[in-house]
Amino acid sequence: MLSLKRLFGLCSTLLSIAPAALAQGWIEPVRPLPRGTIEKVRSAVQVAVTGRIARVSVEEWFRNTGPLMDEGSYLYPLPGETVFSDFSLWQGDRELKGEPMDAGQARAIYEQIVRRRRDPALIELAGHGLLRARVFPIAPGETRKITLRYTQILDRVGDAMRFRYAAGTAAPSRSFRLQVDSAARWGDPYSPTHRLTVSHSGDHLELALADTTAGGDLELLLPLARGLVGTSLLTHQPVGEDGFFMLLLAPGRAAETGAPVRRDIVAVLDVSGSMSGDKLDQARAALVQLLGTLRRGDRFRVVTFGSGVRRYAAGWTEVSADNVHAAQDWVRRLDTNGGTNIAGALTEAFAERPGEGALGVVVFLTDGLPTVGETDPERIADQAEHGRGPFRVFAFGIGYDVNTYLLDRLTDRARGVTEYIRPGGDIEQAVGSLATKIASPVLTDLALRGDGVELYDLQPERLPDLFAGDELVLFGRNRGEGRRERSVTVTGRRNGREESFTTNARFGDENAGSDYVPQLWAARKVGALSREIRLHGPNTEIVNELKRLALRYGILTEYTSYLVQEPNQVVVRPMFDRAPPAAPAPQDQAGAAAVERSRAERALSGSLQLSAVTVTGAAADSVITRGSAEATRIRRVGGRVFLWRDSTWTDSAHGDSLQVVSVAAFSDAYFALLHALPELVKPATLEPAVLVAGRRVSIKIEAGGKTAWAPGELAKVVTDFRG
Repeated sequence: MLSLKRLFGLCSTLLSIAPAALAQGWIEPVRPLPRGTIEKVRSAVQVAVTGRIARVSVEEWFRNTGPLMDEGSYLYPLPGETVFSDFSLWQGDRELKGEPMDAGQARAIYEQIVRRRRDPALIELAGHGLLRARVFPIAPGETRKITLRYTQILDRVGDAMRFRYAAGTAAPSRSFRLQVDSAARWGDPYSPTHRLTVSHSGDHLELALADTTAGGDLELLLPLARGLVGTSLLTHQPVGEDGFFMLLLAPGRAAETGAPVRRDIVAVLDVSGSMSGDKLDQARAALVQLLGTLRRGDRFRVVTFGSGVRRYAAGWTEVSADNVHAAQDWVRRLDTNGGTNIAGALTEAFAERPGEGALGVVVFLTDGLPTVGETDPERIADQAEHGRGPFRVFAFGIGYDVNTYLLDRLTDRARGVTEYIRPGGDIEQAVGSLATKIASPVLTDLALRGDGVELYDLQPERLPDLFAGDELVLFGRNRGEGRRERSVTVTGRRNGREESFTTNARFGDENAGSDYVPQLWAARKVGALSREIRLHGPNTEIVNELKRLALRYGILTEYTSYLVQEPNQVVVRPMFDRAPPAAPAPQDQAGAAAVERSRAERALSGSLQLSAVTVTGAAADSVITRGSAEATRIRRVGGRVFLWRDSTWTDSAHGDSLQVVSVAAFSDAYFALLHALPELVKPATLEPAVLVAGRRVSIKIEAGGKTAWAPGELAKVVTDFRG
């Protein structure tokens, strides 16, 4: 049988702590005498959304794997916004009589279960009540299905509706489908916790899990498709530290954005000898396609470079049908020649400034290293940064013989991005996607400000431009006085005039349903720090900050190493004693490994789902197995990553130099500890023992340890833990 401790993940405690955020519960068995025979084998959730109403149907299959008949009760914590009048619980064709309880009754059940030590469970009550139903006996080898149906009201977050489902114990097979009526009133759905597939059928929108084996609670945002920009703001306030926030910005459709932004576009193409053959054919076709996306009011320039630099025409060319066709014919006749004069090409690209109120974009394609003119990547990057002006720069590195340092430096501060196309990749498709993207700029020069709350450490640090069909997911930290609702405003420019968009959220309250926000912020921060070290050289402060975040949230980097040791023990090696690596040597800035490093940094700094933060896979400096042993030896609980070590779930951020305070589970000291440090409530569900790292002290909860606190001792532990 599955223990209650494993069956009930905890997002909040009932120990006189502030009520948890509203969320779904789940069906799980509770027995006075556990026999270890009942397993959940399958789970299926169907949700139908009409307006703000979600009708939820939960089906769960349980099998008795033991030799004896088994029975018990099922508990289902109800979301606070549930419409109870439409609530029923069935087993096959037989109705199970439910017994709704209020929070006080539910708390009493919690105390009975925990204090009698029937099981070390901390039962989540993610709403205001609990349904308890008697379960009929399940015979040996028999599988029984329970169906639960209820209706709930979706809560609104800015310009989006939010749906949550708390999964409870993960089943080997799990399906989730959500159907939405009136698809036209919704923007693109977004989930920070799971990858989803989205399909349209008439006026209906259907969402499903992309990975049916993915566990964990599901969070889903449905943006309202109205207005130029939809904004939604979620906050999370950990105890004893500054808060975190996630801001979702979704621009409207192109038809809703008013008059199009004028664009001045410079296409820069490498025609050196190494581009001959299929690469040049694709690149020429890509430029022809890019020119074909221009419209009246835009202007363009075309620059090519080999050993020398050529331009299609002096100055800007106004867009007209004849001018575009003539330029396309010129591009089709291009041929390769000589070396690679990157410095000269960039100087020419930035020579003509974009017009007042126009969006200046440079599209730069190359497949090689600089060999003509200035060849030092550092000096080329510095010259480009000083000469770039207001241009946005989007670079395409073709193949592995490109200098990743140079291209990433070129786009890092230019509100652009570098895309690397593997050998044999489709250049035309990559450039075509960019052409489609920049065809409909909605807002440029974005900035963020808070009213009565300080917003800092934004990820990404420089807000990119918003284009039709894009959505920006911005993470950051916040600090301010009091627990109250504050407004956050996004400003941007459209066609030379400023526009602003404001949304509200409550800062300062711990929101258990949004505890994924710090993890995603940390992943983006680690990606940004890694890039900063690679592009501008390492320093002790940045490297130590990267290590701290990587270990705290279990993110694999070249500065943190995870090693699987026999017998199936996963240990973390902080590697704080290792000197920071030197900046990449010029020969290390090119090649397949350099390209993959850049890709990995970009993936982290653009993390959208928790899967980007999960400790899986390998890094250049890390070793970890992908087998089933690994899957059962790593846990992410309460925003922390725990690794199985010496029969204890050990916080990946714990270092051997930290003092350890051991507390006996379910003793008076244990309950007092959870009252004083509610951030330990979720980790406390890990069994048989858990070690949680603090700033100056770590706390271990196990069978032995302290059962009572001496006067002033607990207060000192709290101070040392939070630092």
